[in-house]
Parts: sequence; structure tokens; C-alpha cells
Amino acid sequence: MRSTTEILRQIRQWRSEGHDAGLATVVSTWGSAPRPVGGHMAVCSTGTFVGSVSGGCVEAAVVDVARDVMGGGKPRVVEYGVSDEEAWAVGLACGGRVRISVVPVGADGLHEDILEELIQARQAQDPVVLASWLQAGTHSLLRPWAEDGAGGGTLESAAREAMLTDRASLLDLAGEEVFLRPHNPPARLVIVGAAHVTQSLVPLATEAGFDVVVVDPRAAFASVERFPGVRLIRSWPDEALAELGLDHRTALVTVTHDPKLDDPALLAAMRGTPFYIGALGSRRTHASRLERLEAEGVGKDDLARIHAPVGLDIGARTTQEIAVSIVAQVIQALRRGTG
Repeated sequence: MRSTTEILRQIRQWRSEGHDAGLATVVSTWGSAPRPVGGHMAVCSTGTFVGSVSGGCVEAAVVDVARDVMGGGKPRVVEYGVSDEEAWAVGLACGGRVRISVVPVGADGLHEDILEELIQARQAQDPVVLASWLQAGTHSLLRPWAEDGAGGGTLESAAREAMLTDRASLLDLAGEEVFLRPHNPPARLVIVGAAHVTQSLVPLATEAGFDVVVVDPRAAFASVERFPGVRLIRSWPDEALAELGLDHRTALVTVTHDPKLDDPALLAAMRGTPFYIGALGSRRTHASRLERLEAEGVGKDDLARIHAPVGLDIGARTTQEIAVSIVAQVIQALRRGTG
């Protein structure tokens, strides 16, 4: 399975080599569909493809549709049923249905200038929404910057909602189906404290798709040797977090047990809008922490935003298990809005 950016770059590579290309996108699902809405598969005129729109059970059929579309056919929306037998073959308990948009890359579908702009936006971590008019096969790139829902028409409001919830959606716009696919930068996980548990937490969070940053002013802890390839900020947490910003796409976890490091970070989180705040420590440690934060003027509603002891209660004992529980709880907050 390739990332969306890799799939888009592969299309660009095929086109630079003189090949036609098509893009297939899952636009809706029912039941136990193998791939989520918004999943992509790119197809080359040679028959090569990257990405996935099911789990292996309809890819061959989609390649045929894509080659037909590339050969002069109109953009198409196709629907497939995944039988119980096919679902079992790709690791599902039961079947479902999937609806897929297939468009050529070029003047009659996804224009190459929009493709390039989308690649550049993803590379620059610039949040955008790709709007696709399914029947016409046309596309536009939207930047719904305002987060307060004010202004704009139906399309802009729906695009803003898709961006903020990080969920693709179908919109009926004057009888035309418009598919809105948000392309957000990766959610960010800021870890305060280059502790032992952080060494287990970083690779797990990175593998889960988070943009990980480790903050710790102690050079002996926040060293390249201990965290190769990781973004390290050797500043005090209040300074580092003021520079980074804690927005709705950021999770914060403190792991030092040291009030000089953890408390300023948590106070900064109270002033921001992170979707998740977690603090390592026992219930007794957290009770003392709450007293200190309350003395700093933090209200009870804000104190309740802190997940502590951090992580899902899975009975974790080792640092590796604690890391698993933390990443799982952060994902739960991101996907289910439980932050």
C-alpha cells in the first residue's frame, strides 16, 4: 500500500514518461468495505497500478475501466459488490459494496495543473480539499481557510467541514454529485520529554502516520543518537510550544514527571486547541499536578481535558506497552472526537 503522495507522484512520473494515467477513488461504501472512502488507486496505460480501492477483489476490474477511460471514454462511476466469499479472501468477516470514481489524468478529467498543485500542497503540508464533480469528471482545489464556519456557500461550507473533520464526503449540489476529499497534513504529536518511554512511542506514532516532534531542553536526553531522524527541539516547553502552536490537528503528551517541564507544557495546551492532551504519571502524581495547575488559574473544565494516567487502560506494564496504549488513545481522540 502506498501513501496518497506517493500515488500522486507516480501518476506524475508516468505522465512524464509519455504514458496515459487514470485515478480511481472510493467515493462511498456500504457494509464491510475493504478500503475507506477517499482511498486512491492510480492506473498506468501499461496496466501497472499502485494503491488500492478494495483489498484485491475488484482491482483488476477497475484497471479495465481505467484503461477504457484513458482510451477516450468518459469519466465513470462504477459500483461493485464484495461477496462474503471475496470478503473472506481479503480478510473481512462479511461483504459490502463500494462505489468508485474513475477519471483520466489530463484535459478530460484530473487536469495536470491541479495534480501538480495538489502534490505541492501535500509536500508543503498545506491543507486543501479536492472537489470532484463525478458525472462531469471535472475537479477543483479548494482552500477553506476559515475555521469558524462563517461565510461561503454550500460548497465552501461542506469543504470546510470535510477539512476540519478529516473525512471525505459526497455533496448533492443542484443535482450534481460532488465528492470532497480533504488532503490534510499529518496530525502532529508533540511529546514533551525525551524519556525512555518516548523511544518506544516515537516509532509507533510515526508508523501510525503522525508527524512527531520531541521537546526537551536537556541535550543529554534529546540527542540525535537516542532519536535518529526525529525532529528535536531543545528548548523549554513554553518557548517551544509557543513557536509550534497547538491547533486542532495537534496532540500533546508529557512524559517527564518533572513539573518544571510538564506543567508549562500543559498550561500552553490549555491556551491552545489540541485535540488530545495526555500526561504520564500515576493517579497520585496527577492529583498533585491538578492542584498545581488549578493554583495557576486553570478551570476544572480545562483540567478535565487532560488524559491521565495517559493511554487506554490495557493493563500496560512495559514501556512498549505503555507506548501502544498512548498511540491508541490518541488515535481514538482523533477519529472519534474523544479529546
